[in-house]
Amino acid sequence: MCRNIRTLHNFAPAATTDEVHGAALQYVRKIAGTTKPSQANQAAFDRAVAEIAHATQHLLDDLVATRPPKNREEEAAKQRARAVTSGRYAS
Repeated sequence: MCRNIRTLHNFAPAATTDEVHGAALQYVRKIAGTTKPSQANQAAFDRAVAEIAHATQHLLDDLVATRPPKNREEEAAKQRARAVTSGRYAS
């Protein structure tokens, strides 16, 4: 139904508004059990995504990192390498 929600904290550059919204959308999809709500539920679905994105942004803004920020490209390369090693994907 949806991708895994990725870590957004302590990356350089910081998480964008689109990334925060995407994570909130994935969370609401998972909780609701649907990728597209019915028309009757669309307003509640959209409101939940907006509220969760708002709370997530506040959380990210308030968290304090004790380690240097991670590089997005390096972390993505590590994840791809792990996926290939695990046999989930061909190289």
